[in-house]
Amino acid sequence: MAWRDRVRTVVEAPRTQHVITVVILINAATLGLETSPALMSRHGSLLRLVDHVALYVFVAELLAKVYVYRMKFLRDPWNIFDSVIIGTSLLPHSGELSVLRALRIMRALRLISVVPSLRRVVSALLAAVPGMASIAVLLSLVLYVAAVISTKLFAATTPHYFGDLGTSLFTLFQVMTGEAWSDVAREVMAVHPAAWIFFVIFILICTFVVLNLFIAVVVRAMEDDHAREADEARQAEQHTIEGVMAELKALRAELRDSRREQEGAALSR
Repeated sequence: MAWRDRVRTVVEAPRTQHVITVVILINAATLGLETSPALMSRHGSLLRLVDHVALYVFVAELLAKVYVYRMKFLRDPWNIFDSVIIGTSLLPHSGELSVLRALRIMRALRLISVVPSLRRVVSALLAAVPGMASIAVLLSLVLYVAAVISTKLFAATTPHYFGDLGTSLFTLFQVMTGEAWSDVAREVMAVHPAAWIFFVIFILICTFVVLNLFIAVVVRAMEDDHAREADEARQAEQHTIEGVMAELKALRAELRDSRREQEGAALSR
């Protein structure tokens, strides 16, 4: 077995993936512990050592993949994702680039590329982006129309909530998320008793209709992705069955030919 094949076997082994997953989790935990001044004063050198060891492991894994896959390495988006995260960690963290130290926690995101289930979820989310973009445009349109209406209706009475278009947009975004929307509504209703109609309609449209459309699009994308994977698995299974049947037919043909040759040899005697 060639050396590259041996390295490929090690890189693609499930045990290797499990080890990388454990290293990612340990590194994420140590980076979280570094935020504690008390722990850093006592065990700062140990935490930094664990951080450096984890980084060396990630770099070794990345170099092994480059050695094994060569140009195919760049064709996998997840390899590019890992390279960007690890490359950010390798940049100098002193001087003006000291802010990059905070980005080391981005290594925890490598779990997405290592764990297949997380990879499927992210792929489904990316597949749902076109549908989500259309819903985002619809939501933006509803917010804009509601902001213009609320500014014209309530600017004079509650300028701190609806004094101008920008303030109204922010207030309505807060109302859409459900954060203290009743306080906003009650203050407006103290002067405009019928204002509850506006708020109820706005919340029904944005929170219970448009936002649920986002969830529906994501769920549909995940279902399509799961169905596609199941279809690919069925096709692979069918291909395997067809290959086995073809081998059986070839074996039967060889047996028939061998039997005929034996019968011919017996008759010739």
